Amino acid sequence: MALSPTGFPGSSRPGIPPLEVRLLRNGIVESRHRVHAVVCDQRGRVLLRAGDPQQLSFVRSALKPFQATVFVGSGAAERCGCGERGLAIACASHAGSAVHAREAFKLLWGAELEAEQLQCPVPEGCRSPLEHNCSGKHAAFLATCRQMHWPLESYLQVDHPLQQEVLKRVGELLGLPAAELITARDDCGAPTLQLQLAQMALLYAHLGAGTQPDLEQLSRAMLAHPDLVAGEGRFDTELMRLGHSQVLSKGGAEGIQCLSRVGEGLGVAIKVEDGSARAKHAVALHLLEQLDWLTPMSLEELRQRFLMPAPHLRLEVIGELRFD
Repeated sequence: MALSPTGFPGSSRPGIPPLEVRLLRNGIVESRHRVHAVVCDQRGRVLLRAGDPQQLSFVRSALKPFQATVFVGSGAAERCGCGERGLAIACASHAGSAVHAREAFKLLWGAELEAEQLQCPVPEGCRSPLEHNCSGKHAAFLATCRQMHWPLESYLQVDHPLQQEVLKRVGELLGLPAAELITARDDCGAPTLQLQLAQMALLYAHLGAGTQPDLEQLSRAMLAHPDLVAGEGRFDTELMRLGHSQVLSKGGAEGIQCLSRVGEGLGVAIKVEDGSARAKHAVALHLLEQLDWLTPMSLEELRQRFLMPAPHLRLEVIGELRFD
């Protein structure tokens, strides 16, 4: 197996084209999206792919469960008594509903913190940072800092002890020194990472495997409370509900979607070149059918919700995963 420029195992062989997602209007193609996808095991081996497994992109919000590992590992989650609901909101890109804001507030309350200490933005038309889709992650960040006696005001700086611990944990999972990870500022103000697609899939292979206590707690919480991870009618929530606790799903902005088969140590990562959300959802369902991770009934219900945005519109996927 070839080594990428970063030293991460992956394939450099050509000949497996990306997937193509087409939007059809009354059966006539109107738009096209190119999509890369990869399946990895816990050893980082690329098992199946479409397109380039070494495609670089920012992982965006698909990083949240791994950012939350420090919340669990530090003892902060146990100290604030947040339970599985608090762990789920720490991993969430939520809808900003009253239920979501309340869970983020409860996490802060358990750590004796105030909503005003959150540094995620106040969404337009809203009154509190608790309504921001990343408020649970930020609340977990602050609770961890309180537990570890780290500075609260600078918790989003990449050189802060909290963020350095996140980089260390991700590096351990990828088998890389933390210093080699490339960071950038996410829209909520927190650091995110530029990773190869195969590296994202490896992270999710670890998340669903059930072999590491911190990740197992977080994955169990996400599956138990999918409504907190995204929200009613949103892709990650509906997929995990219909997956009967067998499939983890977490998306990120700009066409990132990651999946994991619970208990099997397999992870999937998807990147849409033009950042389209509709295309990543279409590809996720296409791959879940190919991998046989969902029942036909669940797949059909998800297709009706996410592949047919209007009676005259339909999304279709051309191509498939192939053995590397």
